[in-house]
Amino acid sequence: MTLNRRHLLASALAAGALYALPARADAPKTLRVLVGFPPGGGSDAIARLLADKLKDVLAMPVVVDNRPGAGGQIAAQVLKSAPADGSTLFLTHDHTISILPQVVKNPGFEPARDFMAAGGFATFVNCLAVPAATPAASFGEFVQWVKQHKAGKSAVGIPAPASTPEFLVRLLGRRYGLDLVAVPYRGSAPMVGDMLGNQIPAGIGSVQDFIENHRAGKLRVLAVLGARRQAALPDVPTFAELGLAGFEDTPYYGFYAPAGTPQPFIERFSEALAQVLAIPEVREQLIAMGLAVGFMTPAQLSARERAYTAVWQRIIQDSGFKPQ
Repeated sequence: MTLNRRHLLASALAAGALYALPARADAPKTLRVLVGFPPGGGSDAIARLLADKLKDVLAMPVVVDNRPGAGGQIAAQVLKSAPADGSTLFLTHDHTISILPQVVKNPGFEPARDFMAAGGFATFVNCLAVPAATPAASFGEFVQWVKQHKAGKSAVGIPAPASTPEFLVRLLGRRYGLDLVAVPYRGSAPMVGDMLGNQIPAGIGSVQDFIENHRAGKLRVLAVLGARRQAALPDVPTFAELGLAGFEDTPYYGFYAPAGTPQPFIERFSEALAQVLAIPEVREQLIAMGLAVGFMTPAQLSARERAYTAVWQRIIQDSGFKPQ
């Protein structure tokens, strides 16, 4: 990056203003952002918010392309086969990049070989929520309700199989002597829909999946993962506070490109992402969704990915889970 571009970027970041980054003459005319979950879920809402601002900074259309299924596996396979020309990125979180390749025998992609980090923008936590009709105002009350009124057995919705929520369901069952059955969905939106319709008495997903319905009184978030309480849910305790340690490391969100994507595009996109995240309105909306906003360079996102993958390698091995 030239000195002038660094100065312009720093000035724009400080002011929270948008300016269009110069494009290469051979750059694609449209940027497609893949999302591995259906419209209406947390990842989709985040993608559409960022795409709306990125189009101004990149001075090109940015379209969201939902490819739901298999916990982001389908979208990841689409990214692998996409041309490495800067026309396609994948907005995803830890599950698809750090966990899925360890729990699926043949995922159809290998992140270290097939993808390039293009920039990260947030960390987040998962949480346990129940519908308003489930008579539990706290996590302790939920445990007692399952024991007393459900004979110790309850279904718990999860947005994808073999995900962080599924491992948490297993751990909660062992820790509290419950027969909890993880019910996988094709993303958080259909899971939340069934919770709102009282088709399932509990669900585990990211804070951004539940936050709006929690505020509206339609769902209740009872406990969150992570080392500290969340700014969006200051009255909700962490599982660590409740005596369930081991899930303090927080998942991440980032953008990935196909391997071999030109470095100038990666740098240009990373600059654009940093500029968008500096806009107060964008930060406020992401925080309201339950995210801890923080720009990560491609190198920082890669380091975060490696560290989180190592954490989950231990958790998966200790659980006795066998790749399927």
